[in-house]
Amino acid sequence: MNKVAIITAASKGIGAACAHALLKEKYKLVLMSRTESVLELANDLDAVGIVGSVTVQDDLSKVMDLAMDTYGQIDAIVNNTGHPPKGDLLKITDSEWKEAFDLLLLNVVRISRLAVPIMKKNGGSIVNISSYSAKDPNILFPTSSTIRAGLSAFVKLFADQYAKYGIRMNNVLPGYIDSFDVGDEIRSMIPAKREGKVNEIANTVVFLLSDESSYVTGQNIRVDGGLGRSI
Repeated sequence: MNKVAIITAASKGIGAACAHALLKEKYKLVLMSRTESVLELANDLDAVGIVGSVTVQDDLSKVMDLAMDTYGQIDAIVNNTGHPPKGDLLKITDSEWKEAFDLLLLNVVRISRLAVPIMKKNGGSIVNISSYSAKDPNILFPTSSTIRAGLSAFVKLFADQYAKYGIRMNNVLPGYIDSFDVGDEIRSMIPAKREGKVNEIANTVVFLLSDESSYVTGQNIRVDGGLGRSI
């Protein structure tokens, strides 16, 4: 039987690349994004789609219901998001910090509450698209660096609690990726001397969702061309 995967922020970039990669692996797809272009992508991929935000609990409930009503099961979830607020460390407002927390951590907590009761029956795999800055904080990305470090802790705690049910959760930590402009100065700092490709992130996601990684959980997997410096 084909596995069923939910992908959030799926309309472009890494999310769309994950959709294309998982389709090649014969997954049935349920796509969500804040823009209506996700419905066009869903149509192109013979998938189902819904317009919604990972920061809205009701939208997360709707995408889960769509998956269950359409396919009767959920085997995999890719928690992808947009980008959080940036700025000077102490000039970022309380509301911006809360927005980032909602976008980068609570989205995973909320969808996990919905997914675990379903996945307890047959197991499942959840992959969160994080950032290399979770392990190597970067002053250019203060909210991302701080909150995604917290996501790393959550993933480990999740693994402690739910690995016994065959439910796995891992983070993928991209570096600079070609879905955004990367200048020569940043490119020169990357040991690989190039930005990553969205399909390179997607291929890592496919592996972490597959049975080939059945003993991998609670991990932060860097896909950054060697950019990260921490051990």
